Amino acid sequence: MRRIILGAALLGVIGAAGVTTVAIWPVGAAPSPIALSGNVDRGAYLARASGCISCHSNFEAGGAALAGGAPLDTPFGKFYPPNLTTDPENGIGAWTVEQFSKAVRQGIGPDGKPYYPAFPYAFYADFSDQEIADLWAAFQTVPAVSVPAPEHDVGFPFNQRWGLKIWRAVFLYDPETEAVESRGDEWNRGRALVNGPAHCGACHTPRNLAGGREIQSRFTGNRDLPGGSNAPPITAEALEKKEWTVATLAYALESGLTPSGDAFGGSMAEVVRENTRFMTPEDRRAMATYLLSGDEGRQTN
Repeated sequence: MRRIILGAALLGVIGAAGVTTVAIWPVGAAPSPIALSGNVDRGAYLARASGCISCHSNFEAGGAALAGGAPLDTPFGKFYPPNLTTDPENGIGAWTVEQFSKAVRQGIGPDGKPYYPAFPYAFYADFSDQEIADLWAAFQTVPAVSVPAPEHDVGFPFNQRWGLKIWRAVFLYDPETEAVESRGDEWNRGRALVNGPAHCGACHTPRNLAGGREIQSRFTGNRDLPGGSNAPPITAEALEKKEWTVATLAYALESGLTPSGDAFGGSMAEVVRENTRFMTPEDRRAMATYLLSGDEGRQTN
């Protein structure tokens, strides 16, 4: 209810003239042409690491891979991950690689409308042209499924998609995946994965009433995830307090088992089952190294 009141108040402040201006205001930048040849295997690996398959596949309901995912039940409404198969009508079969690039890196569809941030495009903004080409090559191998995903079930005022242009201006943050020269290759690889494709901060960072990440509290946990689950803090201090090590955290990302013998539950169990267990041991260790040392460069073991 507080979110609805907040949204209504925002619309009132903007006013009718402001609404019209924002509604017709173009968003995003024209993507540069991508003529690179993509590698299917690299693209499939990146798609796994990025959560594309786990989010856009409703396996529990008997759905096909990437034909549309299970609904995300949030305080703003229910979002349905769309069909990403090669079907030209219900999937992305009629897209160009440039439209795909804009969708992945900027969160803007071929129709020019911004996507809801339930799609974690902000974490993919630093994907290189080669990574986009690899992803595109992999998606071209997905069999077409002629099943449309349901429309999002989002009430007023959040169904006014133009309002996302304002949201993006306030809450869109750089993913901070660039290498830091003073740090080693493993730490930098972990930083790129955690802050980029693995998008750990999407779940493990608290959000404000508008759904924006409280970036100053990054990795401190989130008790209001879709479906009512929660994500614990994964700061270096929190992990150290729980006696995680690089070895045990890397193993947990492969097996879903904690040092105490418990198993991950909820959405993290799905992340391991569909995403991180398919990653290389080196990449899982790199993620663990970065998380346990943090940006401050704490000593890891």
